[in-house]
Amino acid sequence: MPPTQAESVIKNIIREIGQECAGHGEIVSETLAAFMVKAVVLDPSNGFNMDRTLMKSDVQKLVKVCVCRLLDSKNPSLDTIKMQVYFDMNYTSREEFLEEHHRVLESRLGPVMREITDNRACAREELESLYRKIVSYVLLCSGLGSPTDIKIVREATAALQSVFPQAELGTFLTLSKKDKERQLHELTMIVTGIRLFNRDCGKGGEGIDDLPAILHEAIPATTQHIDSQIQIAQDQAYRYTAILEKAAKNPLMSVELQPYMLKEALYNVRQYEVFLQIILSDVITCAQEVEMMTKQLGAQLEQLKMTIKSKTAVPTSQVFPIFIALSRLWTSFQDETVLISVLSNLTTHLEPFLGSHDLLFPEKVMQNLLDGLTVKTDVCRVKEHLEDRVHLVDFRKQEWLFPETTANFDKLLIQYRGFCGYTFATTDGLLLPGNPAIGILKYKEKYYTFHTKDAAYLFAENPEHYIDLIKEKAKKNAELIQLLELHQQFETLIPYSQMKDVDKHYIKPITKCESSTQTDTHILPPTIVRSYEWNEWELRRKAIKLANLRQKVTHSVQTDLSHMRRENYSQVYPPKDASTQSMREGSTRVPRPQIYLAGLRGGQSKITSGVKVNLTRAVDET
Repeated sequence: MPPTQAESVIKNIIREIGQECAGHGEIVSETLAAFMVKAVVLDPSNGFNMDRTLMKSDVQKLVKVCVCRLLDSKNPSLDTIKMQVYFDMNYTSREEFLEEHHRVLESRLGPVMREITDNRACAREELESLYRKIVSYVLLCSGLGSPTDIKIVREATAALQSVFPQAELGTFLTLSKKDKERQLHELTMIVTGIRLFNRDCGKGGEGIDDLPAILHEAIPATTQHIDSQIQIAQDQAYRYTAILEKAAKNPLMSVELQPYMLKEALYNVRQYEVFLQIILSDVITCAQEVEMMTKQLGAQLEQLKMTIKSKTAVPTSQVFPIFIALSRLWTSFQDETVLISVLSNLTTHLEPFLGSHDLLFPEKVMQNLLDGLTVKTDVCRVKEHLEDRVHLVDFRKQEWLFPETTANFDKLLIQYRGFCGYTFATTDGLLLPGNPAIGILKYKEKYYTFHTKDAAYLFAENPEHYIDLIKEKAKKNAELIQLLELHQQFETLIPYSQMKDVDKHYIKPITKCESSTQTDTHILPPTIVRSYEWNEWELRRKAIKLANLRQKVTHSVQTDLSHMRRENYSQVYPPKDASTQSMREGSTRVPRPQIYLAGLRGGQSKITSGVKVNLTRAVDET
């Protein structure tokens, strides 16, 4: 079948489905009908062969099945698909939303802008009318008050006349269209900055809302509401998971619970939780931007006050840039206000898609099913196996990533939105959170986490088998394609809001390891000629020096003062202790002399005669 004919057939099918549903009182959008057609065709239980041209009977059967599923008001699976379609149609990224918002504003102001730039006023009344149009454009473009309020118009006119008197309209009319548009934008920002400054000084600012104060109240309130809704969804998901986990171990209980559609309800609340997390992330980004802009606004106003002070005249080159900066900051505040409002409304409109839970699972039924069960949170389940880790020695071919060896560990895009693929494949669709601390398996440039170490080992033995099981399960429950981010396997069902995320599969881990390298200082022998000299004057100087040396004689002398400067060395033997010992001890003794003299004193006679008596003993007698 040619592509144009196939496209026509599909449009007719979607139109017929919409008419059938409208006849039963159910309004179905074309997007929802198209998604349901693809979901029904993918489901192998419906018996549609995608490789064969659809016959008339096949078309009638397809329409009948789609209408039947779209009219089933008590099916959580349908609520999940409706939620996904609604979110895809109404949610855009922050950058895309702001870009579209500014484009819409410019398109709405286009007629007013053309009236001004195409004007050929000559008479006085025509010039006054043109000036009033410029004032109206400034008010509409800045968003600071209504152009029908007299007080606001007077304030804006006074601010405009201070920078663009009416007498300059003649010069303005001579400009080209692009120059006129550029000057109007500049005048709008300058007038906006003047009015904001007057408001801060208490001398004006009629009709200007206090956006920073409004945002500081709205953002916490929105965050608190989203947090409470996330907590409700998580509590419900934890209860469904506990029941399904028990049923997975008890086949009889699993058969009994099949009419309750517990798995479909679990997918519904998990998808709701995922969407709320996305919205909450944007709200947190808004809060960060508002906090930063509030500081910048205060700094700009303080700088403007210091520049102006009590001066009667200030150079425009000093104040106009500050006025323009104030205007841009205020425009950013307006953008954040609109974005917060849109995110808050989106959160509110997602809540009705949970309506079937109260009908299918009243509190009494849930209490009976939860009797004797322990409800575990995702955090508790992760903590139970926090110490279990994959051993790399058990795997030679697979690559595993861990937090300490991967720099961008937290930024890797985990398959199945972080749920354990092995548990989902082996328990017929049970969603249990994966634990990255166990280890992330890298297989064909994709990354997988697991609930337990055993699940990781079993999945790693044959990854293709479990990946195919998950794909076949997703064909039966089309909402799983977006919930588990299986867009690569079902490219025709990629939502527009997530098409930009497809390239994230190419994020590669930055692994870390200890390594060392050493290189030779000079691998090749040096070829530098040190004696080379490029300067001819230097060569001349060296030549003269050599010529002079040929006529010189070298002498060396040594003086009394210089000879002591040389280094001398001497060597001595260190003293040592020595002793001797004789064979025997001996001694000698000589006689003591004993000599006596007598008669030396004299007597009666005149002649003295002395007598010497030697009493010393002989040597041999001693």
